Amino acid sequence: MDEQTFKKFRNTCGKFATGVTIVTSTSHKETLGMTANGFMSVSLDPALIVVSIGKKQKMHDAIIKNKNFGVSILTSKQEALSNHFAGQKDPNLIVNFQKVNGVEVLEENLAHFVAELVSSHEEGDHTLFIGKVTDFDFNEKESDPLLYFGGYKTLKSN
Repeated sequence: MDEQTFKKFRNTCGKFATGVTIVTSTSHKETLGMTANGFMSVSLDPALIVVSIGKKQKMHDAIIKNKNFGVSILTSKQEALSNHFAGQKDPNLIVNFQKVNGVEVLEENLAHFVAELVSSHEEGDHTLFIGKVTDFDFNEKESDPLLYFGGYKTLKSN
């Protein structure tokens, strides 16, 4: 695919509204996080989720090595965290994690999942990692998600 077609495809994909997540795992005893919108539930019984991670990302190798990952769904107030974990590092940003079943997730989030890797499927330049959920929770005090639709958006709840 040439560069112009690649950009058009990426922008076209951006016309599908998604929630924004931070996927976490560990590499060399360091917590890794990356912004991802390629996340969804796969099954309710058993509880399974999937994340789509680029093969060139550090997160890709960390999930394969650790066989687990976390997903934190961001609130409308966490755009700075999304940018930080998307590569726009902010040295002044304080990021707090909590360990759940051996996996770090964001301390503040709309909801989180922790999963053990059960399978992976390589497709194009990404790998789909399917995980069996070992922990999940949501924040009853927060109800407004951070969304992505050609840029960051919010959905104000009543």
